[in-house]
Amino acid sequence: MKLTRSGTRVLAVGAAGLLLAGCGGSQSGGDRPDPKPSRSATDGGKTNGQKTGASGGPETKDPQETKQPGALPSAYDFTPAPERVPRTAAQARKLTRNAALGENDWSAGMVRHTPYESGGSWPVLAESCVWSRSALPAGVLDSFTRRLDVPAQDGKGRVQGSVTVTVHRTVAGADAEMKDTVQESFRCPSQELGGGQRLSGLMSLHFDQKDVRNADASMFEAGKYAGPGSGGTQDYVWTKSRIGPVTTAVSVKGAKGYTNTDLLRIAAEGGAKVLYRVELELK
Repeated sequence: MKLTRSGTRVLAVGAAGLLLAGCGGSQSGGDRPDPKPSRSATDGGKTNGQKTGASGGPETKDPQETKQPGALPSAYDFTPAPERVPRTAAQARKLTRNAALGENDWSAGMVRHTPYESGGSWPVLAESCVWSRSALPAGVLDSFTRRLDVPAQDGKGRVQGSVTVTVHRTVAGADAEMKDTVQESFRCPSQELGGGQRLSGLMSLHFDQKDVRNADASMFEAGKYAGPGSGGTQDYVWTKSRIGPVTTAVSVKGAKGYTNTDLLRIAAEGGAKVLYRVELELK
């Protein structure tokens, strides 16, 4: 694992185990801007959604390898079908809406947040560490967010979740978004979301590729969240993954009565399910 600052290894190991465990058996179907911004969103690369082998040609798979439903593969080996990779904004919008989780897709009992959906804009983290939104960069075909909550019940508070799917024009652009995300949290360990919401103590890391079983790349972030109705300072977790030119982001803002482990499990379930839905759109 590549750590951005000391003191994150224990948290990272626990997160890796929970997030990877969430991959198996996942084949069912006023907030902080999601996903985080990418300074390289203009996509200077010229790659497409197809992986290449050592010879430069299309990557081939071992015909003897099989993946049982719900089983964790030994390594991630999914290759998007070139004809299924969006090339236009309309195609991208279809993919993001189909892949984003609805209220019956993430976890039983989750309900719509208000606002529920947003799309067609891009989050920007200013030098002041305050978030705002702008038009989509030239290298991004579409970005779409749905927000779902675990309602307050049994003495526990309301957990706020969100899932975002973004389609870049190139794999290089999506990869740059992943890499830039860690740098943004390092630059701004405390961030203002607007509407009185604030993140603090943010720590980010990329998972080592050998530990990732359901995406081309994945990363994790954790910190503290406070805002109207939060009942004080709560835990906060956020994950981002990439399959080809498509990135997914899942955030979970904690509430009274929930542990960090609870939030990690919620994020792992949502993350695994949205990645599987992206695969369905690209296969």
